[in-house]
Order: sequence, then structure tokens, then C-alpha cells
Amino acid sequence: MRQVTTVLIVDDHPSFRANAHALLEEEGFEVVGEAESGEQALREAKRLHPDLVLLDVQLLDLDGFQVAERLRKLEDPPAIVLTSSRDGADYGCCIRNSGANGFVPKAELSGAAIAALLVKS
Repeated sequence: MRQVTTVLIVDDHPSFRANAHALLEEEGFEVVGEAESGEQALREAKRLHPDLVLLDVQLLDLDGFQVAERLRKLEDPPAIVLTSSRDGADYGCCIRNSGANGFVPKAELSGAAIAALLVKS
């Protein structure tokens, strides 16, 4: 049996958070929280200590790259998987420089895609 990973979902669209929540739980992840902004994500990550943060690149207050950088500075930083409705190529080296474990387009989100990024890191 695969180890269950706790996840914090960060996205400003409630419908995406709900869909990602259902999909990840169905695939064996434990979703411990959701956040709709970068600042809320940072607060929730400190409070919940998730193993993984699924982080939208485009948020209303901070962008996902800024949030990833700040998450990386936590005492026990979570794994970070960036996501967007845009293609990863649109962000160039920003994804690589963010310190995130990788990027999954929203249309391709799956537990397997996330697990593959976690294995590579």
C-alpha cells in the first residue's frame, strides 16, 4: 500500500479546489486544508504542516513562485507542486528557480502525476 501524503490545496478558484480535493482523496492522498490566497496558504502551511502543497501559480495577492520561495524557508518545508491552467513552458525557468518539486498542468492533475514528481526529488 502506498504511503498517504497530506496535502494543502492552494487556488483562488473554489471549483478547482473542490475538484482537486475529490480527485486527490480518491487517489489516496489526505487533503488537510485549502487556501485561496498566498498569505492564507502560508498561514495554513505553518498551522497544518502538510507533506505537500499543491500551489496555483496565479493567485490574487502573491504569485505561486513567491509563495513557494517563502514555504521553502519554513523549518520543515513541505514538498511543493505548482499548477496552472497555462502550460509550464509559459513560465520558463521560474518553475525551476522556485524550489518547487515540479509542475503539473491543471488539466493533467492526478495522484500519479504528483507522485512521479515526488519520487524524482
